[in-house]
Amino acid sequence: MDDEYLYQKIASAIRRDISIGLYQPGDDLPSIRKLKESWNCTIGTIQRAIHKLEDEGLVSSHVGQKSKVVASINVHPADSLRHANLVHRAETFMLDTITSGYSPTEAEDAFRLALARWRNVSQSQNMLNQEILRFAGSHDLAVAWMATHFDEISPGCRFHLNFSGSLSGLMSLAEGKADLAGSHLWDAETNMYNLPFVEKLFPGERIVLITLAHRRIGWFVKPGNPKGFTGINDLIRKDIHFVNRNVGSGMRVYFDSKLKSCGLNSKDIIGYENQKMTHTDLAIEIAENRADVGLGIEAAAKAYNLEFLFENLERYDLIIRQGLLEKTPIKDLIAWVKSDKFLQVLDRLGGYESSEIGKIQLI
Repeated sequence: MDDEYLYQKIASAIRRDISIGLYQPGDDLPSIRKLKESWNCTIGTIQRAIHKLEDEGLVSSHVGQKSKVVASINVHPADSLRHANLVHRAETFMLDTITSGYSPTEAEDAFRLALARWRNVSQSQNMLNQEILRFAGSHDLAVAWMATHFDEISPGCRFHLNFSGSLSGLMSLAEGKADLAGSHLWDAETNMYNLPFVEKLFPGERIVLITLAHRRIGWFVKPGNPKGFTGINDLIRKDIHFVNRNVGSGMRVYFDSKLKSCGLNSKDIIGYENQKMTHTDLAIEIAENRADVGLGIEAAAKAYNLEFLFENLERYDLIIRQGLLEKTPIKDLIAWVKSDKFLQVLDRLGGYESSEIGKIQLI
């Protein structure tokens, strides 16, 4: 993310927290180091954001001390109404969640999961740091959960996320910009996941594939399936608006292969160019009535109360170079993936099957 934009986004986030009362005059803001870790950026970017808030008269800062909130924000009626609407939506979410049998802790975990991709997006690092595990690859809710709980998995190590798509993740790994890639690329010729692509991208290298889980993928439709969607051939109907995944994502590779095998032309599909970077973005597009159908993982459909039409079972692998196998964070990660606690996380998220979970394949 460009620093010129990021410092403004950080300032806006703190300003919002002040406006809704999370920080009152006299309260300390998190330390610059803590903000740097949360936003995965440079100290200079955080300092620019703080200076902007100082110029606005909202905070004061002194060398060696935490920045302090010195003023509140007068909320205009329109902003107040907007905030009240947001609180109402949050309360509706909590009510629906609790009445569905979930605990407040589980609801909080789910909310943190949704925020993970915003607050843990990784930027490329110049050097491998054993205290930072850089992830790039396909969006996955279990991986997002891992990122927000990595202190429990491997104390002292930070997990940086970059949900860029399966192919982009493998390329980042090949270029040394990531330590760990997440992929579910399906090869139509071999009917195999990941292995053919890894062999092409890493010729002569020793690469390890660790099976995270098998994921249920399928079609997202609105509750009750009001358009009567039955499968891929319905996408050319003029009353169906599709929402797609981004180029380079494993789901996009799978979908385009299916289009070809079914003899369908992407130009006949309304919404084919409407691309989303994550499964949750795709689900939101349908939940908020901007699209009718999308193809993604069941866990995301469940999170947004969408109906799910099963299509296939896919394998999601974590991919590393063999040399990292003995690194403590990787050993901790593999042990945790094989633990009962991880099975509980998958069960809570839904849409995962644990066959071959934690299986290690060396090529």
